[in-house]
Amino acid sequence: MHSPTANFRQHGLNAWRAVEGAFDAAFTSRLNPLRHLGAIGFLAFWLLVASGVVLFIVFDTSVTGAWRSIEELVRLPFGVGRLLRGLHRYSADVLVIVMVLHGLREWLHGHALGFRRFHWLTGVPLIGFVFVGAIGGFWINWDQLGQFSAIATAEWLDALPLLAGSLARNFLAEGAVSDRLFSLFVFVHIGVPLLMLFGLWFHIQRITRAAVLPPRPLTLGLLATLVLLALASPVASHAPAALARVPEQLRLDWILLFVHPLVDATSPVFVWALVGAGAALLFVLPFLPQPPRSAVAVVDAHNCNGCKRCFVDCPYAAVTMVPHPNQRLGRTLAQVDADLCAGCGICAGACPSSTPFRSAAQLVTGIDMPQLTVNALRQRLQQAVSQSPAARPLVLFGCDHGARCDGLTAPDVTPFSLLCTGQLPPSFVEYALRDGAAGVLVAACREGGCEFRLGERWTAERLAGAREPHLRDGVPAQRLELVFAGPGDEDELARGLERLRQRVRTLTLDIDPALRLHHA
Repeated sequence: MHSPTANFRQHGLNAWRAVEGAFDAAFTSRLNPLRHLGAIGFLAFWLLVASGVVLFIVFDTSVTGAWRSIEELVRLPFGVGRLLRGLHRYSADVLVIVMVLHGLREWLHGHALGFRRFHWLTGVPLIGFVFVGAIGGFWINWDQLGQFSAIATAEWLDALPLLAGSLARNFLAEGAVSDRLFSLFVFVHIGVPLLMLFGLWFHIQRITRAAVLPPRPLTLGLLATLVLLALASPVASHAPAALARVPEQLRLDWILLFVHPLVDATSPVFVWALVGAGAALLFVLPFLPQPPRSAVAVVDAHNCNGCKRCFVDCPYAAVTMVPHPNQRLGRTLAQVDADLCAGCGICAGACPSSTPFRSAAQLVTGIDMPQLTVNALRQRLQQAVSQSPAARPLVLFGCDHGARCDGLTAPDVTPFSLLCTGQLPPSFVEYALRDGAAGVLVAACREGGCEFRLGERWTAERLAGAREPHLRDGVPAQRLELVFAGPGDEDELARGLERLRQRVRTLTLDIDPALRLHHA
Protein backbone atom coordinates (compact mmCIF):
# COMPACT_ATOMS: atom_id res chain seq x y z
CA MET A 1 0.00 0.00 0.00
CA HIS A 2 1.47 3.31 -1.08
CA SER A 3 1.61 6.33 1.21
CA PRO A 4 -0.08 9.62 0.18
CA THR A 5 3.38 11.10 -0.44
CA ALA A 6 4.31 8.22 -2.76
CA ASN A 7 1.00 8.54 -4.63
CA PHE A 8 1.49 12.29 -5.01
CA ARG A 9 5.01 11.76 -6.29
CA GLN A 10 3.84 9.12 -8.76
CA HIS A 11 1.19 11.44 -10.19
CA GLY A 12 3.81 14.16 -10.47
CA LEU A 13 6.20 11.76 -12.18
CA ASN A 14 3.55 10.79 -14.72
CA ALA A 15 2.93 14.46 -15.50
CA TRP A 16 6.67 15.11 -15.79
CA ARG A 17 7.11 12.20 -18.19
CA ALA A 18 4.28 13.53 -20.34
CA VAL A 19 6.02 16.92 -20.59
CA GLU A 20 9.36 15.22 -21.17
CA GLY A 21 7.82 13.17 -23.97
CA ALA A 22 6.53 16.34 -25.64
CA PHE A 23 10.04 17.82 -25.46
CA ASP A 24 11.43 14.58 -26.93
CA ALA A 25 9.13 15.02 -29.90
CA ALA A 26 10.31 18.61 -30.36
CA PHE A 27 14.04 18.26 -29.65
CA THR A 28 14.67 14.47 -29.85
CA SER A 29 15.62 12.51 -26.76
CA ARG A 30 19.32 13.28 -27.19
CA LEU A 31 18.82 17.06 -27.20
CA ASN A 32 15.89 17.28 -24.80
CA PRO A 33 16.90 19.99 -22.28
CA LEU A 34 14.80 18.32 -19.58
CA ARG A 35 17.14 15.31 -19.78
CA HIS A 36 20.24 17.50 -19.33
CA LEU A 37 19.23 19.85 -16.52
CA GLY A 38 22.32 19.20 -14.41
CA ALA A 39 24.64 19.74 -17.37
CA ILE A 40 22.79 22.92 -18.37
CA GLY A 41 23.22 24.16 -14.81
CA PHE A 42 26.96 23.59 -15.11
CA LEU A 43 26.99 25.43 -18.45
CA ALA A 44 25.21 28.40 -16.89
CA PHE A 45 27.74 28.39 -14.05
CA TRP A 46 30.70 28.35 -16.47
CA LEU A 47 29.14 31.25 -18.40
CA LEU A 48 28.73 33.16 -15.14
CA VAL A 49 32.36 32.57 -14.24
CA ALA A 50 33.71 33.47 -17.70
CA SER A 51 31.65 36.64 -18.09
CA GLY A 52 32.23 37.57 -14.44
CA VAL A 53 36.01 37.39 -14.79
CA VAL A 54 35.95 39.77 -17.77
CA LEU A 55 33.55 42.14 -16.02
CA PHE A 56 35.69 42.18 -12.89
CA ILE A 57 38.70 43.32 -14.93
CA VAL A 58 36.98 46.63 -15.73
CA PHE A 59 35.14 46.89 -12.42
CA ASP A 60 36.04 49.58 -9.88
CA THR A 61 35.70 48.03 -6.41
CA SER A 62 34.99 51.32 -4.64
CA VAL A 63 31.68 52.82 -3.59
CA THR A 64 32.13 55.91 -5.72
CA GLY A 65 33.48 54.16 -8.79
CA ALA A 66 31.44 50.94 -8.99
CA TRP A 67 28.36 52.35 -10.73
CA ARG A 68 30.43 54.43 -13.15
CA SER A 69 32.65 51.50 -14.17
CA ILE A 70 29.61 49.36 -14.95
CA GLU A 71 28.04 52.14 -17.00
CA GLU A 72 31.23 52.53 -19.04
CA LEU A 73 30.70 49.00 -20.35
CA VAL A 74 28.11 50.44 -22.72
CA ARG A 75 30.87 52.38 -24.46
CA LEU A 76 32.81 49.28 -25.45
CA PRO A 77 32.77 48.75 -29.24
CA PHE A 78 30.44 46.33 -31.02
CA GLY A 79 28.18 46.05 -27.98
CA VAL A 80 30.65 43.77 -26.17
CA GLY A 81 29.96 45.30 -22.78
CA ARG A 82 26.21 45.03 -23.19
CA LEU A 83 26.63 41.41 -24.31
CA LEU A 84 28.82 40.48 -21.34
CA ARG A 85 26.50 42.07 -18.83
CA GLY A 86 23.44 40.42 -20.36
CA LEU A 87 25.14 37.02 -20.46
CA HIS A 88 26.07 37.38 -16.80
CA ARG A 89 22.57 38.27 -15.65
CA TYR A 90 20.61 35.87 -17.84
CA SER A 91 22.98 32.98 -17.11
CA ALA A 92 22.17 33.49 -13.43
CA ASP A 93 18.45 33.32 -14.25
CA VAL A 94 18.98 30.11 -16.23
CA LEU A 95 20.99 28.60 -13.37
CA VAL A 96 18.16 29.20 -10.89
CA ILE A 97 15.49 27.84 -13.24
CA VAL A 98 17.34 24.63 -14.13
CA MET A 99 18.39 24.17 -10.50
CA VAL A 100 14.75 24.12 -9.41
CA LEU A 101 13.72 21.84 -12.27
CA HIS A 102 16.66 19.52 -11.64
CA GLY A 103 15.74 19.16 -7.98
CA LEU A 104 12.09 18.56 -8.86
CA ARG A 105 12.98 15.93 -11.45
CA GLU A 106 15.31 14.09 -9.09
CA TRP A 107 12.68 14.03 -6.33
CA LEU A 108 9.94 12.82 -8.66
CA HIS A 109 12.18 9.97 -9.79
CA GLY A 110 12.89 9.03 -6.18
CA HIS A 111 16.54 10.02 -6.44
CA ALA A 112 16.65 11.54 -2.96
CA LEU A 113 16.62 8.09 -1.40
CA GLY A 114 18.96 5.16 -0.92
CA PHE A 115 22.41 5.24 -2.46
CA ARG A 116 21.64 8.64 -4.06
CA ARG A 117 21.14 10.28 -0.66
CA PHE A 118 24.68 11.69 -0.75
CA HIS A 119 24.04 13.55 -4.02
CA TRP A 120 20.80 15.02 -2.71
CA LEU A 121 22.25 16.18 0.60
CA THR A 122 25.27 17.77 -1.08
CA GLY A 123 23.03 19.48 -3.62
CA VAL A 124 20.70 21.19 -1.14
CA PRO A 125 23.31 23.68 0.21
CA LEU A 126 24.07 24.74 -3.37
CA ILE A 127 20.62 26.36 -3.51
CA GLY A 128 21.65 28.78 -0.78
CA PHE A 129 25.00 29.48 -2.44
CA VAL A 130 23.28 30.37 -5.71
CA PHE A 131 20.88 32.87 -4.19
CA VAL A 132 23.45 34.47 -1.87
CA GLY A 133 25.91 34.95 -4.72
CA ALA A 134 23.21 36.22 -7.08
CA ILE A 135 21.73 38.74 -4.65
CA GLY A 136 25.23 39.96 -3.78
CA GLY A 137 25.79 40.71 -7.44
CA PHE A 138 23.10 43.40 -7.36
CA TRP A 139 24.78 45.09 -4.40
CA ILE A 140 28.15 45.67 -6.10
CA ASN A 141 26.49 47.53 -8.99
CA TRP A 142 25.44 50.01 -6.28
CA ASP A 143 22.56 51.55 -8.15
CA GLN A 144 19.10 52.11 -6.70
CA LEU A 145 18.20 48.43 -7.17
CA GLY A 146 21.41 47.36 -5.42
CA GLN A 147 20.69 49.82 -2.62
CA PHE A 148 17.16 48.49 -2.22
CA SER A 149 18.37 44.89 -2.21
CA ALA A 150 21.17 45.54 0.30
CA ILE A 151 18.88 47.39 2.73
CA ALA A 152 16.06 44.85 2.32
CA THR A 153 18.49 41.99 2.96
CA ALA A 154 19.93 43.72 6.03
CA GLU A 155 16.45 44.29 7.47
CA TRP A 156 15.50 40.70 6.76
CA LEU A 157 18.65 39.41 8.48
CA ASP A 158 18.01 41.74 11.42
CA ALA A 159 14.81 39.81 12.10
CA LEU A 160 17.04 37.04 13.45
CA PRO A 161 17.33 37.27 17.26
CA LEU A 162 21.14 37.35 17.33
CA LEU A 163 21.45 40.41 15.07
CA ALA A 164 18.70 42.67 16.46
CA GLY A 165 18.99 45.52 13.98
CA SER A 166 22.78 45.74 13.80
CA LEU A 167 23.07 45.36 10.01
CA ALA A 168 20.51 47.96 9.01
CA ARG A 169 22.50 50.63 10.85
CA ASN A 170 25.05 50.53 8.02
CA PHE A 171 22.54 52.25 5.74
CA LEU A 172 21.15 55.00 7.98
CA ALA A 173 22.92 58.00 6.50
CA GLU A 174 24.54 59.20 3.29
CA GLY A 175 28.15 58.08 3.23
CA ALA A 176 27.56 55.28 5.71
CA VAL A 177 28.56 52.70 3.11
CA SER A 178 32.35 52.81 3.09
CA ASP A 179 34.82 51.11 0.79
CA ARG A 180 35.42 48.61 3.59
CA LEU A 181 31.76 47.59 3.65
CA PHE A 182 31.71 47.56 -0.13
CA SER A 183 34.65 45.15 -0.10
CA LEU A 184 32.42 42.83 1.91
CA PHE A 185 29.81 43.07 -0.86
CA VAL A 186 32.45 42.13 -3.43
CA PHE A 187 33.58 39.20 -1.29
CA VAL A 188 30.02 37.90 -1.03
CA HIS A 189 29.56 37.99 -4.79
CA ILE A 190 32.93 36.40 -5.59
CA GLY A 191 33.71 34.29 -2.54
CA VAL A 192 30.40 32.45 -2.40
CA PRO A 193 30.66 31.19 -6.02
CA LEU A 194 34.12 29.86 -5.18
CA LEU A 195 32.57 27.88 -2.34
CA MET A 196 29.89 26.78 -4.76
CA LEU A 197 32.53 25.46 -7.16
CA PHE A 198 33.86 23.24 -4.37
CA GLY A 199 30.29 22.22 -3.53
CA LEU A 200 29.63 21.24 -7.15
CA TRP A 201 32.74 19.07 -7.18
CA PHE A 202 31.62 17.43 -3.96
CA HIS A 203 28.12 16.97 -5.40
CA ILE A 204 29.32 14.88 -8.38
CA GLN A 205 32.39 13.17 -6.96
CA ARG A 206 30.59 9.82 -6.61
CA ILE A 207 29.30 9.94 -10.18
CA THR A 208 31.50 8.59 -12.95
CA ARG A 209 31.51 10.51 -16.22
CA ALA A 210 29.42 13.33 -14.77
CA ALA A 211 28.23 15.61 -17.56
CA VAL A 212 29.45 19.16 -16.94
CA LEU A 213 28.34 20.31 -20.38
CA PRO A 214 25.24 19.32 -22.37
CA PRO A 215 25.55 17.94 -25.93
CA ARG A 216 27.21 20.41 -28.30
CA PRO A 217 24.08 21.36 -30.30
CA LEU A 218 22.22 22.06 -27.06
CA THR A 219 25.18 24.07 -25.72
CA LEU A 220 25.38 26.17 -28.87
CA GLY A 221 21.61 26.65 -28.96
CA LEU A 222 21.46 27.85 -25.35
CA LEU A 223 24.45 30.13 -25.86
CA ALA A 224 22.89 31.64 -28.99
CA THR A 225 19.60 32.18 -27.13
CA LEU A 226 21.36 33.98 -24.28
CA VAL A 227 23.34 36.14 -26.72
CA LEU A 228 20.17 37.18 -28.56
CA LEU A 229 18.41 37.87 -25.28
CA ALA A 230 21.33 39.95 -24.01
CA LEU A 231 21.32 42.07 -27.18
CA ALA A 232 17.57 42.31 -27.63
CA SER A 233 16.79 43.08 -23.97
CA PRO A 234 19.96 44.62 -22.52
CA VAL A 235 20.47 44.79 -18.79
CA ALA A 236 20.57 48.43 -17.70
CA SER A 237 21.46 50.03 -14.39
CA HIS A 238 19.17 52.20 -12.34
CA ALA A 239 20.26 55.61 -11.14
CA PRO A 240 23.26 55.64 -8.77
CA ALA A 241 22.52 54.65 -5.20
CA ALA A 242 21.74 57.48 -2.81
CA LEU A 243 20.83 56.63 0.77
CA ALA A 244 19.10 59.99 1.20
CA ARG A 245 16.53 59.05 -1.48
CA VAL A 246 14.02 56.23 -1.51
CA PRO A 247 13.84 54.49 -4.92
CA GLU A 248 10.43 55.05 -6.47
CA GLN A 249 10.34 52.57 -9.35
CA LEU A 250 12.50 49.47 -9.67
CA ARG A 251 12.89 46.83 -12.36
CA LEU A 252 13.14 43.70 -10.25
CA ASP A 253 14.59 40.44 -11.47
CA TRP A 254 11.81 38.29 -10.05
CA ILE A 255 13.80 35.09 -10.48
CA LEU A 256 16.78 36.23 -8.40
CA LEU A 257 15.19 38.81 -6.07
CA PHE A 258 11.78 37.33 -5.34
CA VAL A 259 12.54 37.15 -1.62
CA HIS A 260 12.37 40.96 -1.23
CA PRO A 261 8.77 41.45 -2.40
CA LEU A 262 7.84 38.28 -0.50
CA VAL A 263 9.13 39.86 2.72
CA ASP A 264 7.26 43.10 1.94
CA ALA A 265 4.03 41.21 1.26
CA THR A 266 4.26 39.12 4.46
CA SER A 267 6.88 39.69 7.15
CA PRO A 268 10.56 38.91 7.74
CA VAL A 269 9.68 36.34 10.40
CA PHE A 270 7.23 34.57 8.10
CA VAL A 271 9.80 34.33 5.27
CA TRP A 272 12.46 33.03 7.69
CA ALA A 273 9.98 30.39 8.85
CA LEU A 274 9.23 29.53 5.22
CA VAL A 275 12.91 29.25 4.33
CA GLY A 276 13.66 27.21 7.45
CA ALA A 277 10.77 24.83 6.83
CA GLY A 278 11.76 24.41 3.18
CA ALA A 279 15.38 23.68 4.06
CA ALA A 280 14.36 21.24 6.77
CA LEU A 281 12.04 19.43 4.38
CA LEU A 282 14.76 19.12 1.74
CA PHE A 283 17.19 17.67 4.28
CA VAL A 284 14.56 15.29 5.71
CA LEU A 285 13.37 13.88 2.37
CA PRO A 286 16.27 11.41 2.00
CA PHE A 287 15.44 9.87 5.38
CA LEU A 288 11.74 9.23 4.77
CA PRO A 289 10.57 5.59 4.51
CA GLN A 290 11.59 4.04 1.24
CA PRO A 291 10.96 0.81 -0.66
CA PRO A 292 13.24 -2.14 0.13
CA ARG A 293 16.60 -1.66 -1.49
CA SER A 294 17.74 -3.95 -4.30
CA ALA A 295 20.52 -6.40 -3.57
CA VAL A 296 23.97 -5.13 -4.43
CA ALA A 297 26.51 -6.70 -6.75
CA VAL A 298 28.62 -9.60 -5.43
CA VAL A 299 32.18 -10.39 -6.51
CA ASP A 300 33.40 -13.96 -6.96
CA ALA A 301 37.15 -13.85 -6.28
CA HIS A 302 37.74 -17.19 -8.02
CA ASN A 303 36.26 -15.91 -11.29
CA CYS A 304 37.36 -12.26 -11.22
CA ASN A 305 40.45 -11.75 -13.41
CA GLY A 306 40.92 -8.06 -12.56
CA CYS A 307 40.07 -6.80 -16.04
CA LYS A 308 38.56 -3.56 -14.57
CA ARG A 309 35.62 -3.47 -16.98
CA CYS A 310 33.10 -3.38 -14.13
CA PHE A 311 35.19 -0.64 -12.49
CA VAL A 312 35.15 1.44 -15.69
CA ASP A 313 31.46 0.93 -16.49
CA CYS A 314 29.95 1.47 -13.02
CA PRO A 315 27.87 4.68 -13.12
CA TYR A 316 28.32 5.48 -9.41
CA ALA A 317 31.94 4.57 -8.64
CA ALA A 318 30.73 1.67 -6.48
CA VAL A 319 33.42 -0.67 -7.79
CA THR A 320 37.08 -0.27 -6.87
CA MET A 321 40.06 -2.46 -7.60
CA VAL A 322 42.05 -3.97 -4.72
CA PRO A 323 44.96 -6.45 -4.61
CA HIS A 324 43.84 -9.98 -5.38
CA PRO A 325 44.01 -12.42 -2.43
CA ASN A 326 46.13 -14.70 -4.58
CA GLN A 327 49.26 -12.54 -4.63
CA ARG A 328 51.11 -15.01 -6.84
CA LEU A 329 48.91 -14.06 -9.76
CA GLY A 330 49.74 -10.38 -9.38
CA ARG A 331 46.19 -9.38 -10.28
CA THR A 332 43.63 -7.01 -8.88
CA LEU A 333 40.17 -7.89 -7.64
CA ALA A 334 36.93 -5.93 -7.96
CA GLN A 335 35.43 -4.76 -4.68
CA VAL A 336 31.87 -3.39 -4.30
CA ASP A 337 30.96 -0.59 -1.89
CA ALA A 338 27.45 -1.57 -0.78
CA ASP A 339 26.60 2.03 0.17
CA LEU A 340 27.25 3.23 -3.37
CA CYS A 341 25.92 0.28 -5.39
CA ALA A 342 22.71 1.02 -7.29
CA GLY A 343 21.89 -2.65 -7.88
CA CYS A 344 21.63 -2.00 -11.63
CA GLY A 345 23.66 -4.98 -12.85
CA ILE A 346 25.66 -2.93 -15.39
CA CYS A 347 28.82 -4.45 -13.90
CA ALA A 348 27.52 -7.97 -14.59
CA GLY A 349 26.93 -7.02 -18.21
CA ALA A 350 30.51 -5.75 -18.41
CA CYS A 351 32.10 -8.91 -17.00
CA PRO A 352 33.91 -10.95 -19.70
CA SER A 353 33.14 -14.20 -17.82
CA SER A 354 29.91 -14.46 -19.80
CA THR A 355 31.29 -15.51 -23.17
CA PRO A 356 29.81 -17.71 -25.89
CA PHE A 357 32.97 -19.86 -25.83
CA ARG A 358 32.29 -21.24 -22.35
CA SER A 359 30.96 -24.79 -22.15
CA ALA A 360 30.54 -25.10 -18.36
CA ALA A 361 27.16 -26.31 -17.19
CA GLN A 362 26.94 -23.43 -14.73
CA LEU A 363 27.81 -19.93 -15.89
CA VAL A 364 29.68 -18.20 -13.04
CA THR A 365 30.86 -14.65 -13.54
CA GLY A 366 33.40 -12.50 -11.72
CA ILE A 367 30.68 -10.08 -10.56
CA ASP A 368 26.95 -10.71 -10.54
CA MET A 369 23.57 -9.71 -9.16
CA PRO A 370 22.17 -12.21 -6.62
CA GLN A 371 18.53 -11.39 -7.42
CA LEU A 372 19.05 -12.23 -11.10
CA THR A 373 22.34 -13.96 -11.80
CA VAL A 374 23.73 -14.38 -15.28
CA ASN A 375 23.47 -18.16 -14.88
CA ALA A 376 19.79 -17.93 -13.85
CA LEU A 377 19.06 -15.72 -16.82
CA ARG A 378 20.86 -18.17 -19.12
CA GLN A 379 18.79 -21.10 -17.80
CA ARG A 380 15.53 -19.15 -18.10
CA LEU A 381 16.44 -18.22 -21.67
CA GLN A 382 17.11 -21.83 -22.66
CA GLN A 383 13.91 -23.03 -21.02
CA ALA A 384 11.71 -20.27 -22.48
CA VAL A 385 12.96 -20.73 -26.03
CA SER A 386 12.63 -24.52 -25.90
CA GLN A 387 9.08 -24.33 -24.50
CA SER A 388 7.85 -21.54 -26.75
CA PRO A 389 4.72 -22.33 -28.85
CA ALA A 390 6.54 -20.89 -31.87
CA ALA A 391 9.18 -23.00 -33.58
CA ARG A 392 11.58 -20.04 -33.62
CA PRO A 393 10.41 -17.30 -31.26
CA LEU A 394 11.58 -13.72 -30.92
CA VAL A 395 13.42 -12.97 -27.68
CA LEU A 396 12.80 -9.59 -26.10
CA PHE A 397 15.22 -8.22 -23.48
CA GLY A 398 13.66 -5.22 -21.75
CA CYS A 399 14.26 -3.09 -18.67
CA ASP A 400 12.38 -2.86 -15.38
CA HIS A 401 12.56 0.93 -15.63
CA GLY A 402 11.79 1.30 -19.34
CA ALA A 403 8.87 0.42 -21.59
CA ARG A 404 6.95 -2.55 -20.21
CA CYS A 405 7.73 -5.63 -22.24
CA ASP A 406 5.32 -8.01 -20.47
CA GLY A 407 2.42 -6.46 -22.37
CA LEU A 408 3.90 -7.58 -25.69
CA THR A 409 3.54 -11.28 -25.02
CA ALA A 410 2.52 -13.21 -28.12
CA PRO A 411 2.92 -16.83 -29.23
CA ASP A 412 6.14 -15.93 -31.04
CA VAL A 413 7.57 -13.58 -28.35
CA THR A 414 9.56 -14.52 -25.26
CA PRO A 415 10.08 -11.44 -23.04
CA PHE A 416 12.64 -10.91 -20.29
CA SER A 417 12.79 -7.85 -18.07
CA LEU A 418 16.20 -7.02 -16.59
CA LEU A 419 17.27 -4.76 -13.74
CA CYS A 420 18.73 -2.52 -16.45
CA THR A 421 19.40 -3.32 -20.09
CA GLY A 422 23.05 -2.65 -19.29
CA GLN A 423 22.93 -5.88 -17.26
CA LEU A 424 22.68 -7.88 -20.49
CA PRO A 425 25.99 -9.40 -21.64
CA PRO A 426 26.18 -9.09 -25.46
CA SER A 427 26.85 -12.82 -25.66
CA PHE A 428 23.21 -13.43 -24.69
CA VAL A 429 22.16 -12.31 -28.17
CA GLU A 430 24.23 -15.17 -29.53
CA TYR A 431 22.96 -17.54 -26.83
CA ALA A 432 19.36 -16.81 -27.83
CA LEU A 433 20.03 -17.40 -31.54
CA ARG A 434 21.91 -20.64 -30.78
CA ASP A 435 19.04 -21.86 -28.62
CA GLY A 436 16.68 -21.47 -31.58
CA ALA A 437 15.41 -17.90 -31.44
CA ALA A 438 14.69 -16.30 -34.81
CA GLY A 439 15.68 -12.83 -33.64
CA VAL A 440 16.51 -10.73 -30.59
CA LEU A 441 15.13 -7.34 -29.64
CA VAL A 442 17.00 -5.33 -26.99
CA ALA A 443 14.98 -2.47 -25.51
CA ALA A 444 17.00 0.23 -23.75
CA CYS A 445 15.66 3.45 -22.25
CA ARG A 446 15.70 6.64 -24.26
CA GLU A 447 19.00 8.46 -24.53
CA GLY A 448 19.49 10.44 -21.35
CA GLY A 449 16.60 8.63 -19.69
CA CYS A 450 18.32 5.63 -18.12
CA GLU A 451 17.42 5.21 -14.45
CA PHE A 452 21.08 4.37 -13.84
CA ARG A 453 22.53 7.04 -16.13
CA LEU A 454 24.69 4.93 -18.46
CA GLY A 455 22.79 1.70 -19.11
CA GLU A 456 21.40 2.60 -22.53
CA ARG A 457 24.72 4.11 -23.61
CA TRP A 458 26.82 1.09 -22.67
CA THR A 459 24.24 -1.27 -24.22
CA ALA A 460 24.35 0.53 -27.56
CA GLU A 461 28.15 0.66 -27.59
CA ARG A 462 28.53 -3.02 -26.68
CA LEU A 463 26.11 -4.16 -29.38
CA ALA A 464 27.80 -1.88 -31.92
CA GLY A 465 31.22 -3.37 -31.12
CA ALA A 466 32.53 -0.08 -29.72
CA ARG A 467 32.83 -1.26 -26.13
CA GLU A 468 33.99 -4.42 -24.39
CA PRO A 469 32.53 -6.92 -24.04
CA HIS A 470 31.18 -6.51 -27.56
CA LEU A 471 28.86 -8.51 -29.76
CA ARG A 472 30.83 -10.79 -32.08
CA ASP A 473 30.94 -9.88 -35.76
CA GLY A 474 29.57 -13.30 -36.71
CA VAL A 475 26.13 -12.54 -35.23
CA PRO A 476 23.70 -11.69 -38.09
CA ALA A 477 22.82 -8.02 -37.78
CA GLN A 478 19.46 -8.66 -39.47
CA ARG A 479 18.36 -10.75 -36.50
CA LEU A 480 19.03 -8.04 -33.94
CA GLU A 481 16.92 -4.95 -33.24
CA LEU A 482 17.87 -2.24 -30.74
CA VAL A 483 15.04 0.02 -29.58
CA PHE A 484 15.20 3.02 -27.27
CA ALA A 485 11.92 3.10 -25.38
CA GLY A 486 11.40 4.60 -21.95
CA PRO A 487 8.38 4.35 -19.65
CA GLY A 488 5.20 4.85 -21.65
CA ASP A 489 6.91 4.08 -24.97
CA GLU A 490 5.26 0.68 -25.38
CA ASP A 491 4.08 1.67 -28.87
CA GLU A 492 7.66 2.31 -29.95
CA LEU A 493 8.63 -1.05 -28.49
CA ALA A 494 5.81 -2.75 -30.41
CA ARG A 495 6.92 -1.09 -33.65
CA GLY A 496 10.48 -2.29 -33.13
CA LEU A 497 9.22 -5.80 -32.49
CA GLU A 498 7.17 -5.73 -35.68
CA ARG A 499 10.18 -4.51 -37.68
CA LEU A 500 12.21 -7.43 -36.37
CA ARG A 501 9.37 -9.86 -37.04
CA GLN A 502 9.04 -8.74 -40.68
CA ARG A 503 12.79 -8.78 -41.24
CA VAL A 504 13.18 -12.28 -39.77
CA ARG A 505 10.22 -13.52 -41.81
CA THR A 506 11.87 -12.20 -44.98
CA LEU A 507 15.13 -13.92 -44.07
CA THR A 508 13.30 -17.21 -43.51
CA LEU A 509 11.49 -16.98 -46.83
CA ASP A 510 14.72 -16.22 -48.66
CA ILE A 511 16.36 -19.29 -47.14
CA ASP A 512 13.49 -21.73 -47.79
CA PRO A 513 11.78 -21.33 -51.22
CA ALA A 514 9.02 -23.72 -50.15
CA LEU A 515 8.04 -21.39 -47.31
CA ARG A 516 8.09 -18.42 -49.71
CA LEU A 517 5.67 -20.22 -52.03
CA HIS A 518 3.39 -21.10 -49.10
CA HIS A 519 3.49 -17.50 -47.87
CA ALA A 520 2.53 -16.25 -51.33
